Amino acid sequence: MKMPKRVRIFCPFCGRHTMHEVERVKRGRPSSLNWIVRQKKRRSGIGNSGKFSKVPGGDKPTKKIFLRYKCMECKKAHQREGFRVSRLEFVE
Repeated sequence: MKMPKRVRIFCPFCGRHTMHEVERVKRGRPSSLNWIVRQKKRRSGIGNSGKFSKVPGGDKPTKKIFLRYKCMECKKAHQREGFRVSRLEFVE
């Protein structure tokens, strides 16, 4: 999917439609402090792992893309709901 680098959309901070710069949000690293990760560590050792011994399902064919829109007037950024697309390309 081709998308322009600058779009004119509503800015929730200015309260009106302004030009925004669009950038893709990078995925963060998974935390090792999650309760499921700690639960998995407690189960490790001798014997069956219980629910963690199942084979995980496959990935979805497309991943959700999240975009950050930065207002060119007030310089504040906001996000919208993500959408699924296999490839994202920014054009001028």
